[in-house]
Amino acid sequence: MAFVQFSQVSLAFGDRDILKNVSVNLQTGTKAALTGANGAGKSTLIKVMAGLVQPDSGNRICQKDARIAYLPQSGLTHHGCTLREEADKAFQFGYDIQKEIDGIGDMLKAGNGNTQSLLERQAGLIAQLEESGWHRREAQAESVLIGLGFSQEDLSRQTEEFSGGWQMRIALAKALMQNPDILLLDEPTNYLDIEARGWLEKFLANYKGAFLLVSHDRYFLDVTINEVYELFNGDLKRYPGNFTHYEKVREVELKTLIDAYEQQQQEIARLQEFINRFGYKATKAAQAQERQKQLDKILENKIEIPESLKKIHFSFPPAPHAGKLVLRLNGITKSYDGKRSVLDGLDLTLENGERLVVAGRNGAGKSTLLRIIAGEDSSFSGEIIPGAGVRIGYFSQDNAETIKGSETIIDYVEARAPTELIPKIRDMLGAFLFRGDDVFKTLDVLSGGEKSRIALLLLLLSANNLLVLDEPTNHLDMHSKDVLMNALKDFGGTVIFVSHDRGFIEGLATRVLELTPGRHRIFPGDYVYYQERLEAEANGTVGEPAFGAANTALKTEQPSKTAEAANSGKSAAQLSREENKRIQAERRKAEREVQRIEAEIEAAETEKSALEAKLSNPDVYSNGAKAKQVQSEIDAVSKKLDGLNSDWETAMEKLG
Repeated sequence: MAFVQFSQVSLAFGDRDILKNVSVNLQTGTKAALTGANGAGKSTLIKVMAGLVQPDSGNRICQKDARIAYLPQSGLTHHGCTLREEADKAFQFGYDIQKEIDGIGDMLKAGNGNTQSLLERQAGLIAQLEESGWHRREAQAESVLIGLGFSQEDLSRQTEEFSGGWQMRIALAKALMQNPDILLLDEPTNYLDIEARGWLEKFLANYKGAFLLVSHDRYFLDVTINEVYELFNGDLKRYPGNFTHYEKVREVELKTLIDAYEQQQQEIARLQEFINRFGYKATKAAQAQERQKQLDKILENKIEIPESLKKIHFSFPPAPHAGKLVLRLNGITKSYDGKRSVLDGLDLTLENGERLVVAGRNGAGKSTLLRIIAGEDSSFSGEIIPGAGVRIGYFSQDNAETIKGSETIIDYVEARAPTELIPKIRDMLGAFLFRGDDVFKTLDVLSGGEKSRIALLLLLLSANNLLVLDEPTNHLDMHSKDVLMNALKDFGGTVIFVSHDRGFIEGLATRVLELTPGRHRIFPGDYVYYQERLEAEANGTVGEPAFGAANTALKTEQPSKTAEAANSGKSAAQLSREENKRIQAERRKAEREVQRIEAEIEAAETEKSALEAKLSNPDVYSNGAKAKQVQSEIDAVSKKLDGLNSDWETAMEKLG
């Protein structure tokens, strides 16, 4: 069993402790996530695990011959060869092993060295090479590259022809191809579309080695990992279960801390207000100085909580009134080369209050459609008819290019925000990852991602009733996505959006428009229904609805009747609806079961904590009989927790 173990590892940057006596063991079968607030040191910890950063103290023990693959967040590029040739570099470890095997063979032929020892070493290397899949490397490389979205034609392209996002996909593919014992992935989904993320989810579900990953995609984490490590103020703590379970347990665990944090924040605000009001008045100078001493003492022991547990919520300005019909598209056709149509005869009617997600693989025309709707692209045929009173707000990553100058972030946003929202601007900037002194950065020093977040916030503060959002969750952490999703749910207007974050889509979308090159389909219902429909089509249990095509209005879905439908007198569409109702009912039942078990787990964990606290009481641990009784109760609760955790895993499998 391969492993890498860290014991009492510490690391500081200046006077800041990044890691404080951290211990963790990654071994074959580990499927773990590393979480923590931005700047907590997650990337640094992964680099320490990869052996790229040396800690100040502690031990790192790695099993001999264990192979570790590490993927950073960004910054990797490839050039000088084809994609196929670059992929083959991932298998260098195999070439090295084969070279050693051949060398041992030469030594045996020459009669050099200890024959028995050489034969044992050679046999071990041959087994290691076979187990690694090296002999199947060409097929493995092609499978991984296609799974991550590359085409057959791409395999012969020079690597320097690929953009930055695709360069990181190449790096991810190479890390996966190595089939290492330990896989360390820092934000592997950043540059993946939803199809590639789905493929990666399946890959990791079947992965035989160990992996530790950082991601801001809750859905991706929930379906890939079974334990969470949280890095908080330099300490590392393990939580069993998926990410959603971790969040629930952690929130209960920190309730007391959060209450104390909120009380402290109120006290800080009260003292600061007094100092600001009376600090320069001679008659109040003594009182102000005393308040300043109190404030300084509080700040020395300031309570910190993870950003993900700070409750930030805001609402958009009221959406201007619009009629029931918001937008109608008639026969929208778009071609970039005059030969192949990206959009071909697309018809769509959008009603007030809908939240439409546009789905499809890269290159299907999603961003093109959004630019057309927003009025950013006029070189198309067809007709766009907006409803009465419709005001469109559009966001894309290109919006960042308009943010320039030497103003500070807070001045720039306040100058463009509605007057009534100015008091809330600091909280809103916090929700979009501008916290503390970050708000005083000037625009000319910001990265493209930071400017994109400002552009998104400014759009949300504008008085629009139709929001067109192209990848709004890029550059946001998990908490910021939740804030954005909740605000969009409460938005009084209509939303059309594209996103690669499945959790965000599932939480927001009420209708799905699927694009494939030159064709389109509309699915009434949420994204879960859309995925279940695709699965049913793939399994042949329901017919495929008609595609929209050039000069043809999009037809109502009319699957062919099945034999069962014909015998019962029900159409296949009716059966599909009934089957969907059954599936949804079973899912709700499974969700209730998960919630029940989680509530029992929380109660048991609280009981166990109380018993452990009781055991630490001198009156108890100094009395052998009492200590034995309490320990017996702790053991019983621990056994109960083991059973509940097993029940929870079974229930989650049913939930899928």
